[in-house]
Amino acid sequence: MKIEKQQPQESLIAEIIVKYKPYWPVFLFLSLFFISMAFVYLEWAQPKYKATASLIIKDEKKGYEDPSLMESLNLMRSKKIIENEIEVLQSTQNIETIIKELKLYIPIYEQKGWKTRRIYESSPFVIESALPDQLKDSPNAFKLKINAPADSVEIDAKYTGRFNEWINTKYGPLKITIVNKEFIYDKNSIYTFHIQSVKTTAKQVLEAVKVKSANKLSSVVELEYKDMTPDLAKDILNQIIIRYNEDAIVEKNVAAKNAIQFIEDRLSVIGAELTDIERKIEQYKANTGAVDISKQGQLFLETVRDNDKKLSDINLQMSVMDDLSNQLSANTYISGIQSSVLGNIDPVLNQLLASLNNTELDRERLKKTVAVNNPLLISVSDQISKIKNDIFNIIQHQRRNLEAAKKNISFTNANYNGMLYAIPVKERELLELSRDQEIKSGIYSFLLQKREESELSYASNIADSRVINKASSSDLPVSPNSYLVYAIAFFSIIGLPIGFIGAKETLASSILFRAEIERLTKIPIIGEISYHKKTSPLAVEVGKRSYVAEEFRRLRYALQYYLNDTSNKKILVTSSISGEGKSFISANLAISFSMTGKKVALVDFDLHQSSLEKIFDSVHKRGVSDYLAGNVCIEDLPIKIAQYENLFFITSGKSDNDPSETIDGYKTEDLLKYLDDNFDVVIIDCSPLALVTDANYLSRFCSTTMYVVRHGYSPKYILQRLDENNVVNPLINPVIIFSGIRNRGFLRNRNSYGYGYSYAE
Repeated sequence: MKIEKQQPQESLIAEIIVKYKPYWPVFLFLSLFFISMAFVYLEWAQPKYKATASLIIKDEKKGYEDPSLMESLNLMRSKKIIENEIEVLQSTQNIETIIKELKLYIPIYEQKGWKTRRIYESSPFVIESALPDQLKDSPNAFKLKINAPADSVEIDAKYTGRFNEWINTKYGPLKITIVNKEFIYDKNSIYTFHIQSVKTTAKQVLEAVKVKSANKLSSVVELEYKDMTPDLAKDILNQIIIRYNEDAIVEKNVAAKNAIQFIEDRLSVIGAELTDIERKIEQYKANTGAVDISKQGQLFLETVRDNDKKLSDINLQMSVMDDLSNQLSANTYISGIQSSVLGNIDPVLNQLLASLNNTELDRERLKKTVAVNNPLLISVSDQISKIKNDIFNIIQHQRRNLEAAKKNISFTNANYNGMLYAIPVKERELLELSRDQEIKSGIYSFLLQKREESELSYASNIADSRVINKASSSDLPVSPNSYLVYAIAFFSIIGLPIGFIGAKETLASSILFRAEIERLTKIPIIGEISYHKKTSPLAVEVGKRSYVAEEFRRLRYALQYYLNDTSNKKILVTSSISGEGKSFISANLAISFSMTGKKVALVDFDLHQSSLEKIFDSVHKRGVSDYLAGNVCIEDLPIKIAQYENLFFITSGKSDNDPSETIDGYKTEDLLKYLDDNFDVVIIDCSPLALVTDANYLSRFCSTTMYVVRHGYSPKYILQRLDENNVVNPLINPVIIFSGIRNRGFLRNRNSYGYGYSYAE
């Protein structure tokens, strides 16, 4: 008869509470520990504040350009790549410059009571080094002692000096400058300071500063910095922006100066040539008396004037192209020059020169932030080489075109030169001088115009970015976050023990929970027996009550469903392997039945390794094996147990024959029939099922088979195959006894195992 299992419907939280309730001291200890640690951490941890700032970088592709007037004045403008500008904003060189300007390489701390904090905005003085680039990290802090009456200071009682004067130390000259005129020395305050190298300080700042683009479609850059001092965080962000804008203006001014210098050099050469021609004309007129040219010469001048101007433009452009080609070949190209001088001879060439200028500036900016072998820097260098090759090709093409145009104009002018022969010699010579004057004058006027444009661009240079929000800090510290700290403590209190205990029990190879038995096999569980701590293996005794005895009483009631057949009152007890407590279950169950007034026979059919003889201290040598071998009569087998009135015991006996072969015979059937006829209940203790087949054979003659599973001992893998094996070699009415259940954790209440099941007497 199979009993249907009914599981109580409990919530998940209730199941977890019941499951881990036995470990309440662990949770209590961890609660006290982690909450104390969280409190101490929040008390000792230095709070950090977050400062933020944002600026927009000019990028016509993303919708931000200068007004048209400013754009026309800004001739040296360059295109910006947001990713490159982000690297420039957090470049090591800029950060080191800011550190030296703000004197952050010597942080000052004030100790009041048991707390030490860094002071910045409230610091009464600052400490600077005469050689900041040569500073090295100090292993320990320096104590600063102020002698107020003498207006002197002592550093670690080794170096003495006065305020605003240099003090020689092993780290170089240091100067302590009073910045708060109203500073009054407090004897309760202890001032200390550290000395750090500029590189170490820059590394710390770079780890705290975050620069990122607001989004992919925007040219807005957001800056963030966290520090224990909010004013310091704001000053660092503001200085980063200021330094970035100043460097951008310096780069533009350098390009503009280069262009101006190039034009000035050309003006000097052309001006000297023009002066020389004018002197020749003046001298020629004075010597020859020639004042004006003839009408024919005047016609010639008017005709060739346009051609001469074209030739002068071609010569200038060819000269600039030759100079540009030489610079590119020698890798001495100076950005920002030729694109402003060439004019509109070729939009493609001008565009390539502008692109070369921008790429050169990008490479210079990248050199400040990345290593020489950085892939991004190598990519920019490759791009520059490609642009130069394209410029070379265009220069060659344009030069061929200019030479062809020059040849055509020269051919046209040659036709007009014939007119000179009709002009008197004096007038012809004056006409040639005037022609040279016109050419040089045109070139000189063109260079003057370009110089004015460059001067105007130099004077109107502005940064390619605009500050949207100046640096501002949060009013409350962003770290440590007390809610987060206590949340971590709470989850540690709950998660660590649950995770450890759960993992330990889940990964165990032996059976720990009733639910595991129910999951591995369909055989019903009809009883649970707790661990018996006493030295005596007999837990059921006459005249004594115990919790284990009550559990055997409940087991006895459950077995009544299987003993309704009066002709078969035999119960077979077996297990998977030895040591699972089947002999303990058999002996105490037999005692429990005998205490009800029934005549009980306890038979030790474990012919391989008997344990019942030790439990009852039997000295009788003849038993089951002796009877099966024909060495004893069946009536001589039962032994009366003196302590229990209705309990009889049959030992396993001793025999040299194979036990398994001995059992499989008619004598076994005769013995079992005899027991049925003479006893009310027969309990048979048999060998483990996984070792021999004795239990499979004897189960056919029994009303039920009790399969013992021991808590923390029985392997899971055997129970996994129990149902499968039971199909091949079936057991009669198999039921499971979960025995040896120990209390979990620290729970010592005998009415609860801590497994979700409660019992009461």
